[in-house]
Amino acid sequence: MTVLLHISDTHFGTEQAPVVEALLRTAHQQRPGLVVLSGDITQRARRRQFESARRFVERLGAVPTLVVPGNHDIALLNLAARVFAPYAGYMKAFGKELEPVLESPHWLVIGLNTTRAYRHKHGELSPDQVIRTAERLRRATPAQLRILIVHHPVVVTLREDHRNRLRMDADTIARWSEAGADLVLGGHIHLPYVAALHERISGLARPMWAVQAGTAISRRVRPGVPNSVNLIRWGDPLPAGQCVVERWDYSRGTDSFAKASETVLHTGGAK
Repeated sequence: MTVLLHISDTHFGTEQAPVVEALLRTAHQQRPGLVVLSGDITQRARRRQFESARRFVERLGAVPTLVVPGNHDIALLNLAARVFAPYAGYMKAFGKELEPVLESPHWLVIGLNTTRAYRHKHGELSPDQVIRTAERLRRATPAQLRILIVHHPVVVTLREDHRNRLRMDADTIARWSEAGADLVLGGHIHLPYVAALHERISGLARPMWAVQAGTAISRRVRPGVPNSVNLIRWGDPLPAGQCVVERWDYSRGTDSFAKASETVLHTGGAK
């Protein structure tokens, strides 16, 4: 079985040291084959915050890690940096690739940059991003779980979060579904949930799911929602065409992360 650890909205600069250490212990115990960070790595895109984030990734060990930026990873108060070098700090910490792709016999994971320097909170996708992603999905093998990583959610469950949805053409999800996408992982709103896109959008070619993560380690939690991460399991002994999404919550009482829920997802299987 292959395991993916989905971390989001770490907001370094607002991190809680005990939660950081608990997450690292969980990562070492679960031994994921891949770690994904879906944006808002820092609170204010400052050098020391990116340095802390880089050290955190290094402490995960020799685990392949895919990182995409969030809106907080672009300088907000430094106008010159926002206009002329919006991703300078991010690139110094994580490299020049803003839309990384990781592939193995079990996974195809495609990162998408949904941030824009001219937006503070909202995200968007260009037609070119949508087309390139669909073309890459079509080259996947039937054995691969096909995952897209965004920062802004493609769907929301609460009316108050509607303004935080990803701006994109209405047919984007249908195009990606036809191309073979299974999961879209995101963050931004600090609220974990799994949503069946094929039940919300009519006419999708195959089952497709939105998987949102909460804030992993920041003190900026929503009321009643603890720090949390997701573990995604795929492959034997699970039946073909299934994966499992586990939400792991942090408990202050035990100073540890523990599984809070488990959702079995039926994917499209072979294209």
